[in-house]
Amino acid sequence: MAGVWPRHRSINWRGLWARAMLWDALLLQLGYNATLVAIGATLLGIAAGVTGTFLFLRKRALVSDAVSHATLPGVGLAFILMVALGGDGRNLIGLLAGSALSATAGLMCLSWLTRRTRLAEDAAIGAVLSVFFGFGIVLLTVIQTMGSGRQAGLEGFLLGSTAGMLFSDAMIIAIGGALTLAVILLLRRPMTLVAFDPEFAVSRGVPVHRVDLAMMGLVMAVTVVGLKIVGLILIVALLIIPPVAARFWSERSDRVVLLAGVFGGLSGYVGAAISASAPNLPTGPIIVLVGFALFAVSLLLAPGRGVLAAVLRHMRFQRRVHLRQGLLALAQGQPIYERLTLRLLRRAGLARADGVATDEGRARAAKALRDERRWEIVRGDLAHEAAAALYDGLRDIETVLTRDQIAEIDRRIGGPKGVGA
Repeated sequence: MAGVWPRHRSINWRGLWARAMLWDALLLQLGYNATLVAIGATLLGIAAGVTGTFLFLRKRALVSDAVSHATLPGVGLAFILMVALGGDGRNLIGLLAGSALSATAGLMCLSWLTRRTRLAEDAAIGAVLSVFFGFGIVLLTVIQTMGSGRQAGLEGFLLGSTAGMLFSDAMIIAIGGALTLAVILLLRRPMTLVAFDPEFAVSRGVPVHRVDLAMMGLVMAVTVVGLKIVGLILIVALLIIPPVAARFWSERSDRVVLLAGVFGGLSGYVGAAISASAPNLPTGPIIVLVGFALFAVSLLLAPGRGVLAAVLRHMRFQRRVHLRQGLLALAQGQPIYERLTLRLLRRAGLARADGVATDEGRARAAKALRDERRWEIVRGDLAHEAAAALYDGLRDIETVLTRDQIAEIDRRIGGPKGVGA
């Protein structure tokens, strides 16, 4: 048995190779094509995150869904036209130009329906989305019956595909993402103003309708540029998930825009790296899953609005309530039956294990009971109406009233005087 290699010392060569490939992909060491795809996906993610922030703040997230689905007929018509003219139907510039024209038509239809008819925006979005997408599916079916269309691979535009991407294709995507980002930076101020307060923007002379169209145009540009990598179905996620994740971390619009761009760029970069290290994994869905992972982390761990922060705030509130009720019980000589209350009083050094108050506990209990009587006076006096509105049962009265006001209330109550009594 001496020659048998122990099972626990066996090496997982496949796992080591996969980790090495992923590390090389993250360091852009897997060749020019993978590097360009990663750079293009990063720029696309940044542009999508920043653009999606204004849609999110404007409460028009579903518009991106209509615009993305409206690109499919343009892809099919561009392929048919290029083949009819004797060209290569797979030319990316031609396909993106067709998708841009189709998306523009869908955007114009959506704008006309919302402005000229009584249809609500969500109903107009549903109409445009379903009609254009259905027409695109019909065109893809027709293309598959063409001799040159059997290997067209246009289905890759639905979910994204970087397999066989040429150097020129990657450059088009990278340059398109960079130009879109540059336009966003130029228009960020009017778009922010319109997103937050369109009525105020009108009063300031900002052309709200034109800014809205520019915003939709940027969404269309991001959608068209991202068709090859993410696909028209999943590009909506790249436009919406980064802003939603960024919103958990900040209340300021400029920081939300910055964080959304960072989250979008990370999603594109890491997703493209993972896809490059495992060629069988599709790029678009992996990018979206990475974005969702960032969203999940933000949802759970964001310090202000995350789930963990909310749970901690609730626990702190519960402790304050139990301490307050425990002190009032001690002041009135009532027994404490709640175990959590007694445990908190013991930890604070305000009560012993048998529920009897310590010296500090008696002083704190007397102060709590007197504060309750003070609040009763305040809440019944119209002169202190503003202060009474702040009463929540936990707030220290010294944070609301001055020393003179508290002294006056103590004279009305009688007994010990002074703020600290």
